[in-house]
Amino acid sequence: MFARSTPRIAATCAAALLVLGGAAACGDDSSAGADGNRIDVVAAFYPLQFVAERVGGDAVAVTNLVKPGAESHDLELNPQQVGQLTDAKLVIYLKGFQPAVDEAVTQQAGDRAFDVATAVPLLDAAAGGHDHDHEGEDGHDDHDHGHGDEASPEPPAAEEDGHDHDSGGKDLHFWLDPSRLATVADEFAKRLGAADADRAADYTARAQALRTELTALDQEYEQGLATCQRRELVTSHSAFGYLADRYKLEQIGITGLTPEDEPSPQRLAEVTEEAKLHGATTIFFETLVSPKVAETIAREVGAQTAVLDPLEGLQAGSTGDYLSVMRTNLATLKPALGCS
Repeated sequence: MFARSTPRIAATCAAALLVLGGAAACGDDSSAGADGNRIDVVAAFYPLQFVAERVGGDAVAVTNLVKPGAESHDLELNPQQVGQLTDAKLVIYLKGFQPAVDEAVTQQAGDRAFDVATAVPLLDAAAGGHDHDHEGEDGHDDHDHGHGDEASPEPPAAEEDGHDHDSGGKDLHFWLDPSRLATVADEFAKRLGAADADRAADYTARAQALRTELTALDQEYEQGLATCQRRELVTSHSAFGYLADRYKLEQIGITGLTPEDEPSPQRLAEVTEEAKLHGATTIFFETLVSPKVAETIAREVGAQTAVLDPLEGLQAGSTGDYLSVMRTNLATLKPALGCS
């Protein structure tokens, strides 16, 4: 699909240039950014776009492959996007998260790609998941939150997940831990500096400034979730393992690591019982996925529903960014978990 078929790609790009008035980047070095002094960067989805823009500043032109409001897991690349990957000075992506991007990177941009999974340790797919054997508050500290514990149960959909088999059984939603995102920003600054040595110090300084902001966000979460009546997080999509792991919560996911997974009747019954057992007052669903399953469990439990954003992408028309959406999530979590 992404083989180097030069005549075919060139013809497609030529047509795109005619339609778009020359706006598309299609394998020609002269099309690299509106400003010749800016570094062209392609980001695979929103959190990586956020890092690239904050670290690169006005020295980079960042293209996000996923449009606002679109589901990032399902991305299929068109010829123009393949051309953007081919032309980019640097591609920032997460191997295993978007198979189409993995394939295109391998064939078109392997020597210019930064796989962020190489910068931070990834948790097992069960990390932050619920331990059915633990009892009481003390169990949260003893459970170890899924750090490779062989006794930790695998989530029901892990092996069937649309991208999990490519990630080696790892949960890829690392950006919901601000400290890990800060580490990715530091490493991205090094990659940018290697590609653009004249501005390397600027990239490092911006990464340090972003780390300061992310550290402040991390401290807000630590303080906000320190004392809560409940620590179980019932979510429609098991995307919050890193948040749960970082702040000593327990994720009870209705579906697996991809939001399109359909939970079995048995899984629905299990989650309903868990939610009742722990006195859950809120069942969380996410921004870009139907709330129907969460609403069904909420009715059974006598709970309400609320949005918890996994930040895989921004909603169409959103004026927020990673920091503001994470703070909105915290403001949603605190009353739902009875935090003081």
